[in-house]
Amino acid sequence: MGQVRKQNIFNTAGAAVKFAAFWVMVVIQLPIILLLPRGKVSVWYMGIFMQILLILSGIKIRVHGKISKHRPLLVISNHISIFEIATFPVAFGGSFVAKKDIEAWPLVGWVARKFGVVFVDRRPSHAIEALKQVQETLSKVSYPVFLFPEGTTTNGAYVKPFKSTLFNFVENSDVIVQPMVMNYRYRDGSVISDEDLAEHFGYFANAKQDMGPLCSHERSAFGQVFHIMMLGGFLVELTVLTPPPLAGMDRKQIAETLQKIVSDKYMELKDKKAKK
Repeated sequence: MGQVRKQNIFNTAGAAVKFAAFWVMVVIQLPIILLLPRGKVSVWYMGIFMQILLILSGIKIRVHGKISKHRPLLVISNHISIFEIATFPVAFGGSFVAKKDIEAWPLVGWVARKFGVVFVDRRPSHAIEALKQVQETLSKVSYPVFLFPEGTTTNGAYVKPFKSTLFNFVENSDVIVQPMVMNYRYRDGSVISDEDLAEHFGYFANAKQDMGPLCSHERSAFGQVFHIMMLGGFLVELTVLTPPPLAGMDRKQIAETLQKIVSDKYMELKDKKAKK
């Protein structure tokens, strides 16, 4: 059975070496990323870029089910930490819809734009313009686009309600929405307790949680990467579900339907050992 690795000087030193190697990798690849044309090629390259991060972090991926071949395709999932940004492109290809704040992050925002990420300003006064941009992107690309409808990461104890405004453009459109459920496990596939998930593996703000355990020490994004490297990584189990019929539903009904599908399946799988 898996357990949280005890932190000591050896784990810390190993994580420091891996973290330094990650930044060396970033610096080496910056000229490549700069020269890549935006579009399908740069989105494809994101999978290679992120694979290196996963190897250094000790993260494994296990996938159940298949992504639909229909386009335009919007894949929605629950959201626990920043590592979804790495695991999804490696597992499936494709890019993301992300909150506008990330665009301002030093270096990260620039790299994300090159990798085809669509940034959405979720303020009500900007919602129509932002969602129009998402719709236009979906209509043009040949790869899946991923969205986290909770609007934030959680502690992994539950799935928050989905923000219905994010589904405005889905009403009466040809966009297929495919739900996916993501679970974190120890590397051997055993269950991570809610307490350990919140304390060590989740990346969230305590103030935004409605239930379940809280973390005693909230980390920065890069602090979380370093912490996972120190722990030796984990397993991400992705369960791809069948796209539900959404025709005739308004955005609120779409959000509620998808949230129930994802939440029910997540709670069913959360305390079960990972499927082989």
